[in-house]
Amino acid sequence: MTARPESLAPLLARAQLWRGNQQASVRTQSTGHPGLDALLPGGGWPVGALSEVLIPRLGCGELQLLMPWLIRLTQAGGRVALLRPPLLPYAPAFAQSGVVLSRLLVVNPENEEAAQWACEQSLRSGGFSAVLAWPGRIANQALRKLQLAAEAGDACGILYRNRSSLSEASPAALRLELKDGPERLSVMVHKCRGGMPGRRWQQAA
Repeated sequence: MTARPESLAPLLARAQLWRGNQQASVRTQSTGHPGLDALLPGGGWPVGALSEVLIPRLGCGELQLLMPWLIRLTQAGGRVALLRPPLLPYAPAFAQSGVVLSRLLVVNPENEEAAQWACEQSLRSGGFSAVLAWPGRIANQALRKLQLAAEAGDACGILYRNRSSLSEASPAALRLELKDGPERLSVMVHKCRGGMPGRRWQQAA
């Protein structure tokens, strides 16, 4: 059965569907890295959507990648939640970099189930501009709930997952792999809703 064109209009308007011959119109927040922004539809992290940063190991620069964005976001009055970070963020270093600590909330639920619930509620609440989470193993159904919550709360959801998750399907609008290597950040775009995957960005020396 073929969908009638008029029935697709609401989906196109909400950027939940795009035509094969054009990029989707998406609202974004700049990553703070101009070269990376140039590779992403709309020029940054999608708003009202889930993004995944796939990492080879903890401590490979996963927070460094987001730091320019977090600085600008908190200085503009946005609130950011960090859910179950594997290491306690070092507040003096955040403050020295320019992050407004009063706009940052760190939550450490006791287990993965509680962490996923807290992530969903934070995204859905509308009280946070961004929610960063380290969910561990997570089912596709739970990912879909987080994607819907990000849409409902108009928030940027960032999930840090192991790069082994690349073999699994995901409803996330954006999937970036952070490469392990030299001190400079290096990112491969594996999925970007409304854009072209398979491109790579490396931080200038």
